[in-house]
Amino acid sequence: MLISVRKAGERGRTKLDWLESRHSFAFGGYVDGEHMGFRTLRVINEDRVAGGGGFPTHPHRDMEILTYVVEGALEHEDSMGTASVIPAGELQRMSAGTGVTHSEYNHSGQNPVHFLQIWILPDRDGLAPSYEQMKLPADREAGFLLVGSRDGRDGSLTIHQDVDLYSVLLEPGATLRHSPDAGRHVWVQHISGRSSVNGERLVPGDGIALSEVADVEMTGEERTEMLLFDLA
Repeated sequence: MLISVRKAGERGRTKLDWLESRHSFAFGGYVDGEHMGFRTLRVINEDRVAGGGGFPTHPHRDMEILTYVVEGALEHEDSMGTASVIPAGELQRMSAGTGVTHSEYNHSGQNPVHFLQIWILPDRDGLAPSYEQMKLPADREAGFLLVGSRDGRDGSLTIHQDVDLYSVLLEPGATLRHSPDAGRHVWVQHISGRSSVNGERLVPGDGIALSEVADVEMTGEERTEMLLFDLA
């Protein structure tokens, strides 16, 4: 059994006048040889962008890029002709493939936007660039909701990698269990609330890597939102 907690306060940091970003893994100017990713999960950045701020047009290639908006709304434009607004509770998947440029700006000129940006290595290079966006049900019950998968099953976004991504809602005092298949690995990223995962207490911004475990057991101290990555 291998369990490792990535504490929120120990993550890398980028601080600009319009951006507060925390990096679970090495990214940009944050160099960290001990945290280069987990399996095919390469980047988890928790970004807060001030009103009117954002990332001007920049390139990507050969990466699956997921953006989940926690609060506020994010504007997206790309070289595929996509122009969209991603409000809180929606998830975007962009496959950069052979190459794409895009920009991301706070949709509001005054209020901040809070989102997670996640990069996953694709199963092969040279894919055609593509884009998807989905809305998570606002009134859904607590439990697991599949939001990303290799085959796009059950209405989930298609991720070009052997990964199942779940949005998890956990009520206070309730326990949920996820049982990965043999040889699989799990990363849980804590978004809000407080909980324990396999006995490790987590708060917002924490992540936990679990390998060689039969079950991932999550118990809520308060209403909690997490993302769970089931990885090859």
